[in-house]
Amino acid sequence: MANLKTLKTRIKSVKSTQKMTKAMKMVAASRLKRAKQMVEASRPYAEKIQEMVSGLASNISTRGNLNEKFPLLTGKGKGETHLIVIFSSDRGLCGGLNSATVKFAKHRINDLVSEGREVKIFCVGRKAYEQLKSTYGNQVVDHVFGIFKGVVDYKIAQNLSEKISNLFAQNQFDICDVIYSKFKSAIVQEQVCKQLIPAEISFNKNAANLESPMSYEPGEEEVLSELLPKNLTIQLYNELLENSASEQGARMAAMEAASNNAGKMIKNLTLVYNRTRQANITKELIDIISGANAV
Repeated sequence: MANLKTLKTRIKSVKSTQKMTKAMKMVAASRLKRAKQMVEASRPYAEKIQEMVSGLASNISTRGNLNEKFPLLTGKGKGETHLIVIFSSDRGLCGGLNSATVKFAKHRINDLVSEGREVKIFCVGRKAYEQLKSTYGNQVVDHVFGIFKGVVDYKIAQNLSEKISNLFAQNQFDICDVIYSKFKSAIVQEQVCKQLIPAEISFNKNAANLESPMSYEPGEEEVLSELLPKNLTIQLYNELLENSASEQGARMAAMEAASNNAGKMIKNLTLVYNRTRQANITKELIDIISGANAV
């Protein structure tokens, strides 16, 4: 009977775990719906503002005015020091999302080091920091926790943008890359490395000797100087939303798989429990019959 008691306790424990995984799946599904709506709404805006910056930069460059006045666009003429901003979740139980991000980041860091570049790391999210601090602890210049525990708003992106801009103004790095998980679906997330500073701008070579069809007030250079910091913030905001949606999608898929596995385990344990119980009953009946025959 001790064996039956152990099986019964284990079945009860697995059922309790299944209740928690089902509840977490429902919470993640609810948060995913909102996060998906937000990221789908932010993508066109992020693309259009970068397209606007590209158009302005192309038009100004044809006049020979694109120089050190726009360091966020042109850089500072160096490429020796890289800042890698890594987005990860603050909580676990989201499958292999964080492990995939950290693995991707390590490949990027090792590639830069092999090229003779100096690498600095900025961790946004607890999980990446915990996995990287043992190996790259001396290279971590800053970390921010708690962003992904709630709804990601624009103010968070502004604060993050100010921190990165201040480091750039202090000549702490020459090139800034951000590594994040791009949301594709609830079960598919793609790790992406995107350059933030200098901004990845596609110059229109066909724009040479052509005047812009638009007139800008107060002027093209003034508009571009105001637009570049805003573009940095918008790109960060979109990437934060992408990573947040990826986290919720990965967690929902992981909790669904855990619930299904718990159901299979309960079924197998129940079968073993019933077989063991039946064997014990059969044994007791044989003992009673054998005793009766002996009398």
